[in-house]
Amino acid sequence: MPTEQAANANRSSIPTNYGALGTLVSVFFFWGFIAAGNSVFIPFCKHYFNLDQFQSQLIDFAFYLAYYFGALMLFAYGSFGGKDLVGKWGYKRSIIYGLLFSALGALAMIIAVNANTFTGMLLGLFIVALGFSLQQTAAQPFAISLGDPSTGTSRVNLGGGINSFGTTIGPIVVAFALFGTTAAITDEQIASLSLGKVIVLYSCVGALFIGAAALFHFSRKVPSGIMTESTEKANKALYMLLIMTVLLVALFIPVFNSYKTDMASLSDDDKHALELYRLRWLLGALAVVVIGLLGANLSARKKEDGWGAMKYPQLVLGMLAIFVYVGVEVAIGSNLSELLKLEEFGGLQSSEAAPYISMYWGSLMIGRWAGAVSAFNFSESKKLLLQVIVPLVAFGIILGVNSLAQYDMKPLYFYIVCVALQIIAFYISKNKPARTLMIFGFLGVLAMLVGIQSSGMVATYAFLSGGLFCSIMWPCIFTLSIAGLGKYTTQGSAFLIMMILGGGIIPPIQGKLADLIGIHQSYWVAVICFGYLTFFAIAVKGILQKQGIDYDANTETKSGH
Repeated sequence: MPTEQAANANRSSIPTNYGALGTLVSVFFFWGFIAAGNSVFIPFCKHYFNLDQFQSQLIDFAFYLAYYFGALMLFAYGSFGGKDLVGKWGYKRSIIYGLLFSALGALAMIIAVNANTFTGMLLGLFIVALGFSLQQTAAQPFAISLGDPSTGTSRVNLGGGINSFGTTIGPIVVAFALFGTTAAITDEQIASLSLGKVIVLYSCVGALFIGAAALFHFSRKVPSGIMTESTEKANKALYMLLIMTVLLVALFIPVFNSYKTDMASLSDDDKHALELYRLRWLLGALAVVVIGLLGANLSARKKEDGWGAMKYPQLVLGMLAIFVYVGVEVAIGSNLSELLKLEEFGGLQSSEAAPYISMYWGSLMIGRWAGAVSAFNFSESKKLLLQVIVPLVAFGIILGVNSLAQYDMKPLYFYIVCVALQIIAFYISKNKPARTLMIFGFLGVLAMLVGIQSSGMVATYAFLSGGLFCSIMWPCIFTLSIAGLGKYTTQGSAFLIMMILGGGIIPPIQGKLADLIGIHQSYWVAVICFGYLTFFAIAVKGILQKQGIDYDANTETKSGH
């Protein structure tokens, strides 16, 4: 026992590198700031370039598709070379390279804006997100390495909280940068704005990327994080993913090319035919992902060799869950501005939607801050008290930030009722991942149904609360998906990161449905997504119990994505 106490004392004496940690959490901020800012950038581009709702969703398509390709390239390198590229470079250099690559994407955005080309701007966003993919692969283990491993979770949670703060203020800053005012301006005025505002915005963003990379480079106290272990090969899984990628590209090309069609020159029948054409290709891409992953798991269960982590059903179902989770999280926010234009939702101009978008993304911050409470060694009574106080404080911050930006937040005061409902859900879930995911998934289904079947502020609150119920899902899905993987844990984590691809497929599907059946009814997509997440929570618990793992008995939820 004395020896164990001495070991614990030695571990607890490892100091946290707060300088490096402060720089690192700025990277988490960038992810949230840019991703949530896209929710405002979408309506800006829609009116400036005269796009339909589907075409505007290509911004999310380009952004989240990059995460898939980035993670796939890292996995392919490890599979062929036998070494993890991030481990070879080290966490420090990987993040520096990722930041510089994102800065290159900002430069590409500026060049595209000067050329007045929407396609070029999509390419710029794609490059920015490729850099994010590399950063995200390295950042979480890097945070753990910056101090005592036993307190690593608290540092990752801090990053998740800063990420959510970025999602909260991103829409406000981007809206002010693009529109130049917090006052309402019409869609016609948006169409007449100068793209020079985008140049200023991405010049600042690019400079911040370079500045953060410089801070990492010149910080001598930051550990390199180099790892030399060999990676587990999974050639069959790699070949399946490559085939799936080729099929996705083949399906995406006609969808992407169709955005150039001049909708104004088409008859109503031709428009309807084009909309169905796009929807078929997008649903085909969805089918490729679902059938590909389920087929891989069936093959792996017959013969495990070469499939690596894909032989575990919890991982494959979890990959689909991450795909669906990211997709629904992004789709709700990205289509929100268009929804609020309806007369029954207030008839708001795009520029007036910023505080609502901020509240949606801020809802994720509310939930993640509440979820982070369990990472600290407080007594149960203090945890319970903080899980009530912290969400209310976060809600107050969102109101305060928007009020400083001179937005009228009175219509959102009663949203505190939804926050209270989430607090109750946290209490019932007892920080157990399967139970938490099941409860929040069910509440997500219920909220979307209320939103579809009603209108006005009741429906607006219901759709906004989707952010509250998405907030804690990432850690729950991640924890349950990699449970019991053993030596395949790192590989399984890479597969899960690839499925951020859902943010590039599900929002355009909802955008296309919006063009066909209306933006309000298009939220049936969100109902289906939350339905699957509820199913996953129930199914994965049984799968893990068959493997002798009861995570609801042994594990608490941790950080948010």
